[in-house]
Amino acid sequence: MESLQINKLSAPRVHRPRSLQEAWELKSELGDKAVYVSGGTLLRTQWEAGTVPFPRQMIDLRNIRGMDELAAAADYLTLGSLVTLAVCRRSGQLLETAPAVQEAARNIAAPSVRNLATLGGNIASGYGDILPALLVHDAEIAVFNGRFLAVQLVEHWLGSRWSAVEPSADILAGVRLPAAAGGQDGGGPGRISVFRKAGRREAFTASLVTVALAATVDDASRSLRDVRIAAGGGSGRPQRLKEAERLLEGAVCEDRLLAGLYQAVEEGFSTYNDPFATVAYKKKTAGNLIVSELWKALNT
Repeated sequence: MESLQINKLSAPRVHRPRSLQEAWELKSELGDKAVYVSGGTLLRTQWEAGTVPFPRQMIDLRNIRGMDELAAAADYLTLGSLVTLAVCRRSGQLLETAPAVQEAARNIAAPSVRNLATLGGNIASGYGDILPALLVHDAEIAVFNGRFLAVQLVEHWLGSRWSAVEPSADILAGVRLPAAAGGQDGGGPGRISVFRKAGRREAFTASLVTVALAATVDDASRSLRDVRIAAGGGSGRPQRLKEAERLLEGAVCEDRLLAGLYQAVEEGFSTYNDPFATVAYKKKTAGNLIVSELWKALNT
């Protein structure tokens, strides 16, 4: 009879840098032997599932000053990457600036996870549920590259992240949201800002499809401007749906417009099959969610 052998994981060495520079230098030196961690909720799931190797060393970012702060200025709301999803969910400033982002945070995981999980961790994965909401609010990401903080649109950062161009030592330091992106109580008069998630059950589940929509409605003409539409879900790449945006930009809000919008979303959304849903199902779900949310926003 063969004996059962259990390979015990040795505890990783944990580094606790006190500055972005120190953290970046550690990662540059250690390379693939080390990973950045903060809340660690997604990484823990991946390690337990065996989808990524357990690290030999960790670089804990939680001692870096200012990365857990949320601050409002005249033109922007800035959130450090260590701001937790629970803080995002409760923030009145975030509700005023980017309602879809707050709604996305509210729909991620369970409360116990949101208390630990960070904004930066959800973004750094490259497919976090909060990313479609950031896309429609023209959010910018601040990345430390070893010399300075480089600010770029989330859309551009995603291009680098998914093409593996982004250097592995770079640190996602925070997010900046334009202050004009929304208004009090769901975007204010004439502003639409929504996020919706479809999963395998009603709550506390991984997403199959996520969609976000932001636009300004002219009350007199009922025409749309500054239209932003995005979709993602699961481990697929979050993306702007630019053909659907072009269809709505400047258009008068009429029911007959919705059929064309559904088709544009279905055709423009690039996704993948998984064990729970086909590409066709995800495309149809994205189309239905966006059309229904726009219809509700225009008729309430």
